[in-house]
Amino acid sequence: MQLHQLQSGRGKDKKRVGRGGKRGTTSGRGQKGQKSRSGRRIRPAERDLILRIPKRRGFRNKPKAPKPAIFNLRDLSLVLKANSVAGRAVRLNKDFLMQAELLPWGFKGEVKILGEGEVSVPVSVEGIEVSKGAKIKIEKAGGKVE
Repeated sequence: MQLHQLQSGRGKDKKRVGRGGKRGTTSGRGQKGQKSRSGRRIRPAERDLILRIPKRRGFRNKPKAPKPAIFNLRDLSLVLKANSVAGRAVRLNKDFLMQAELLPWGFKGEVKILGEGEVSVPVSVEGIEVSKGAKIKIEKAGGKVE
């Protein structure tokens, strides 16, 4: 044997498993499962979203109209009594409800008054939807609905 024939301890090649870089057996793919296999293809998330949408005749992805803020006459009666002046009807509108802290400031949605309860104070309702039963009770108490 001559000097140029000497080899270092690397005479035998390393085991080649995983193929694809210098990372050894699993080549950085972890163990088992879909993500470690060759030719893997994960289904896009958009497809799952599309599958969840109902496919019915006439269906459209319209946002639903927001529901109105609902108040019963029994909820309003205490506030109306506190703000009533003898002989004058209380003006009931969105601003009044915001001042009474029944609605948040700057409320943009619709408001509706339902007829559960009684009203003993004359009320003038402006710019608010009122149910039939509530309208009858308000007019009976001497108020009006505009």
